[in-house]
Amino acid sequence: MITRRELGKMALTAPAAAFLGPGLSAAMRASRPDSKIAGVQIGLIAPYSFGRDVTDADAILKNLVDLGISAVELQERPAEAYAGAPAGPGFGGPPPAGPPPAGGAPASGAPGSGAPAGGAPGGPGGRRELTPEQRAAREAAQQALRQWRLSASMDKFKELRKKYNDAGVTIYAFKLALTQAMSDDEYAYTFQAAQALGADHITMELPTEPGLTKRIGDFAATRKMRVAYHTHEQGSLTAFDEALAQSPWNAINVVIGHYVAGTSESPIPLFLKHPTRFASIHLKDRKKGKGPNMAWGQGDTPITEVLQLMKKNRWTFPATIELEYPVPDGSTRVAEIGKCLAYCKAALTT
Repeated sequence: MITRRELGKMALTAPAAAFLGPGLSAAMRASRPDSKIAGVQIGLIAPYSFGRDVTDADAILKNLVDLGISAVELQERPAEAYAGAPAGPGFGGPPPAGPPPAGGAPASGAPGSGAPAGGAPGGPGGRRELTPEQRAAREAAQQALRQWRLSASMDKFKELRKKYNDAGVTIYAFKLALTQAMSDDEYAYTFQAAQALGADHITMELPTEPGLTKRIGDFAATRKMRVAYHTHEQGSLTAFDEALAQSPWNAINVVIGHYVAGTSESPIPLFLKHPTRFASIHLKDRKKGKGPNMAWGQGDTPITEVLQLMKKNRWTFPATIELEYPVPDGSTRVAEIGKCLAYCKAALTT
């Protein structure tokens, strides 16, 4: 056995290219991507982990194949854009996909930041108020997207699923937030899109309103598809209890780094408390006491121990890489994702 910090040192000191497998491009790879390691499926949330420069579905797929990652939690923007959704206004969006503000809080619009769509980056708290004209344009764009969703064909989503599957990549989760303001028809669209993509669950932020998790759980039961709730520092040993009690179709998508930062405790008791209620998890490393995101192995998060627990218990839910620590000078987000994948391999095979 080697320690978490030793694993981190290995990832930080080895050449970046060493983590990209036997080749650096899909054309050079001798085999299909395969990131199931010792029975544990390692995936990636995208496009968030790739940052600003890799945002469309085709570019995401190419990078996944180059890295050797065979599973993905796909956020709604690239999937809907591929399916023909109308583009939104440029101001304030798309939100930054890079590291969050200091202290590890999610950037506005980051995976599950839960930020309202009324402002734009800048100003106090990282957001500025929109002008009346910008607000009107945003509301018009949101209405156009809502109308598109209600009439969208699932054919392009199925085509995207086939494209990914043909390249050796499975879309296991679709991230799109369900709200109380959405109609049942919009809920139906979300589940239909997820199913067309081949996902077995939807991910979104853990709501603060019990009425919303009850509504979602009841609707999920009609579609026989789980909705897994993503957490930031509000994650705790009891944070999921009410939602899980409301419906067997409500599930967990805990971020273990945020859990450690928010509680200063290990997330392993949460796994032992609800071993059958996880749909997927997110992997990242943070310091205790609401500390910052760290390169893997440099924080306090027991990534290795969690992965080994998954291996020991033969749990089949995916472990999702979420790259959120600052990219070191001279490196790239793709190279750092490769290091995270190598960390997982070492944790599961050493």
